[in-house]
Amino acid sequence: MPESGIEQLASEYRRQTGIEVYATDTQGNITLGASSCRCGDEAGCRAQRRRAIEQTARWGEPFLSLCPGGYLLWAVPLMINSEITGGLVVDGIDLDESKAALPCGGGIRQAAMHLQKLAEEANLTNAAYLQLKRRDSEMESQRAEAIHELKGRGYDSIREIYIREEPGLISAIKRSDLSEARAILNRILVGIYFFGRNRTDLLKSFILELVVTMSRSAVEAGGDPSELLGVNYSSVTGLAAIDSEEELTAWLVGMLERIMESIRTHASFPTSVLVNTAMAFAEEHLSEDISRDQIAAIACLSPSHFSRVVKEKFGKSFTEILTGLRIARARDYLATSEKSLVQVCLDCGFSDQSYFTKVFQRHVGCTPGEYRHRVRGSLR
Repeated sequence: MPESGIEQLASEYRRQTGIEVYATDTQGNITLGASSCRCGDEAGCRAQRRRAIEQTARWGEPFLSLCPGGYLLWAVPLMINSEITGGLVVDGIDLDESKAALPCGGGIRQAAMHLQKLAEEANLTNAAYLQLKRRDSEMESQRAEAIHELKGRGYDSIREIYIREEPGLISAIKRSDLSEARAILNRILVGIYFFGRNRTDLLKSFILELVVTMSRSAVEAGGDPSELLGVNYSSVTGLAAIDSEEELTAWLVGMLERIMESIRTHASFPTSVLVNTAMAFAEEHLSEDISRDQIAAIACLSPSHFSRVVKEKFGKSFTEILTGLRIARARDYLATSEKSLVQVCLDCGFSDQSYFTKVFQRHVGCTPGEYRHRVRGSLR
């Protein structure tokens, strides 16, 4: 590692922060400059320097630690390609006395991050490698959070997790929100792994289902179908050879990013496409307590914007359309099934039978019971 580059960085860092930097080898032995630590325990400080370098390389960002004397230190790994050759170290920072800060007003954490930034700009460390490590650590953190959330929600099957999370994943993909899509995908993966552990065939089956869902959502959001087909075919052919959770996760996240890129490259879809998708979802879930805000989120629109688009497209409000769909479903059940009037009421999304009767009569001109009698009589 060129000493001149390290010396220039140390000089620039000192000018900007007032903090001294020195270089070490991979074991924490000082190779250039001098330590600022006053604790007197060289062996203990050397061990902490080595640990700080290793941990920073592991997590992708400066690792703050304390030496045996209680002084703060941090490090950035010196790297050639992916090989760690040493470290840039700051030590001897007294947390009670030091007001070390960047000119912009940042504190200790910002000063540590600034050292890494200067090292990356001077090509003294591998910026791409550290970025990858940061991303890995973020995913691991999200995974831990998702496990905690999973236990709190009490999911008892992979299918239940998938059904609950799928609408949010579809919505995030359609609005090109990669961060949210990753978070949701991570929760789904945690559930799949939690309940499908030691069942690689089961894991792959659900992951393939996820890819189909994501690809379909991408096409609806303006992605190029032929491009997505090519991406899926070339990627799925390699799935059979994967036999670990880590590889499966990396494969699926890679698929998500390629799918999102297809949307960004080819997106040219009208808002009405998203509205149609949302209304189709509403029709599939008529028996549930559906709100306008929920369906608007699936359409990737604000509630007010969604209401305006629906009114312009259909000439009716969302509530009027939803009620019409429920009444149409009720008429079908009354004419073709043996469901009781109470069951028809519930299966069509009405929680109160008297309200159901009132709405049905307003739309059809007779009560549900009268309608069933009339329709059944006409079929004899």
